[in-house]
Amino acid sequence: MPIYEFHCPRCQDEFEILVMRSDEKVNCPECDCKKVERLMSGFAHKSGSGGKMVSSNSGCASCSATSCASCH
Repeated sequence: MPIYEFHCPRCQDEFEILVMRSDEKVNCPECDCKKVERLMSGFAHKSGSGGKMVSSNSGCASCSATSCASCH
């Protein structure tokens, strides 16, 4: 049961939801919009020193930034 990240085009909210079934409908928790977009999520884990490591070097396939916060 994966947790997916979504973006709402109506209110611009980004949120995470545990999705039980692949055909489950997801609505925005802020404005109840039914046309939310699933975001690409990266896999993260803790390193031996307690720091956080992300599985990819870049936040997006289309840019060279290391974080989507710098381009979105």
